[in-house]
Amino acid sequence: MKTYKVKVIDVNHMEINGKANHPLWEKAMVLNDFSSPWHFEDVEDIEFRALHDGTNLFVSYKVNDSSLHIDSTDDTKKSVDNSDRVELFLRSDKHLDPYYCLEIDPLARLQDFIARPNRVFDYLWDWPKQDISIKSDMTSSSFSVELSISMEALKRFKLIQNDGHIEAGIFRAKYNQKQNGQFEPTWITWVDPQTETPDFHTASAFGKLKLENFKLSKKA
Repeated sequence: MKTYKVKVIDVNHMEINGKANHPLWEKAMVLNDFSSPWHFEDVEDIEFRALHDGTNLFVSYKVNDSSLHIDSTDDTKKSVDNSDRVELFLRSDKHLDPYYCLEIDPLARLQDFIARPNRVFDYLWDWPKQDISIKSDMTSSSFSVELSISMEALKRFKLIQNDGHIEAGIFRAKYNQKQNGQFEPTWITWVDPQTETPDFHTASAFGKLKLENFKLSKKA
């Protein structure tokens, strides 16, 4: 499995503002080897970073994009589903039973749901609001998204393995307007799942986020 090292920082030193410009982000490894295995067009630059302080997991995305598509019908999960967005999937085990999906658009709107094998999705489920913070920022040529996720929630959902790693899918949906006027997504991923058609909801689409200097306590 592809592995990304999540470096540790001092507790309470990180603040997110949506711009992903806090000096501590310079300490994080840059993950930018994204591709779209099912499409021929080039993938615009995407940078993913992650840090942790033992209390929270911090994640940032920076995406170059001068032609964002945002469904502004309303603020429902369905509108997020029809918009450009970044995605973070977290699984409890290789059987995907269950796994948790966080999809965030450039307005920091969240489509979150719990999923099980064979695309069984529960859109009525929400990630606990007290355990997540999301902010975003847009410019004429890019957008960025930041998340802060509590370690307590990750432990509660059994998403941190005993050796201190999290199994995650890191994705992007880019909507392009076709000749018929309809917008259709290009699916972009960190890990190539080796599927004939686009599919993030498969075990082979996940990699590892290895938390530096972190191990589960026996009580967890």
